[in-house]
Amino acid sequence: GLDLACKIRRLIAIQGGILVPDGNRTHPDRRHRAIRTAAYGSSGRQLGSGATMTGIAAPQAILPFDFEPVQDKRILVTGGTTGIGRAVSLLLASLGARILVLGRHQPELDSIMREARRHGKEIAGMTADVADQHDLERVFRTVDEQFRGLDVLINNAGLGAGETAASSYPEIDYVVRTNLIAYMACARAAVERMERGGIIVNIGSMSATVREEGGSVYVATKAGIEGFSESLRKELNPRGIHVSLIEPGAVATDMQPMPPEEQSLLEIKEEMLSPQDVAMSILFCLIQPARSDVVLIRVRPHQQLI
Repeated sequence: GLDLACKIRRLIAIQGGILVPDGNRTHPDRRHRAIRTAAYGSSGRQLGSGATMTGIAAPQAILPFDFEPVQDKRILVTGGTTGIGRAVSLLLASLGARILVLGRHQPELDSIMREARRHGKEIAGMTADVADQHDLERVFRTVDEQFRGLDVLINNAGLGAGETAASSYPEIDYVVRTNLIAYMACARAAVERMERGGIIVNIGSMSATVREEGGSVYVATKAGIEGFSESLRKELNPRGIHVSLIEPGAVATDMQPMPPEEQSLLEIKEEMLSPQDVAMSILFCLIQPARSDVVLIRVRPHQQLI
């Protein structure tokens, strides 16, 4: 995730020749002027090949890209210690965001915090079960203590599940509370702490539309997330809060039934995504200007023909 951030910065440099200075983040007029100045120079003429701005070599043709930096954004990531949550947490931390992750297990939490420190970054974290109301109340007390507000919620915690007939009532109940009710509860608590411009990203699954046999409990929760996201987006739109839904196909995570070695082979064969692929989609949602809503992203492995 941290190496990926360097590639992103390089891509921005190649594509637009400008990283908006921190001081221009909050005021649209200043940000637009900064981008125009970077693209065309103070004289209003486009910078030629070899000219530089903020230490970045400007290409021959420079387009003024308007994106919202994630630096200093206060971000809560549920299910943030493994898989997609781990990848996006490391990516956003490397770009200067303030991250609080939660997961159920201490070893995985310790691992992501060590990885961030190894690259000179800090990620705050805590163990919590999103299916437990008291744990969620504890999480948002921590948000208040550390952040005094929230800019972004990434609803990502989730469990796999199989056939309804093969699942007990407690198993179904726990999966539904984890995969769906927790999304609603976290969104509710996050909105109370968000100002205009806040963002909620819900991580769903293509199972919501594929509706594969043998996974009816899981499919029901992901279809619920799809409906919830669309309705929530309409409810929060007047408040200036954005809601995006990302529905990946198969992703190499600990939810998969096969060992990591097999997952790596499937990535090579383009039959499975890496968590970093989905992290990039999340980042795309977060850097949009206020006028832009990313409503739905579906990202699948190239060879997963669904």
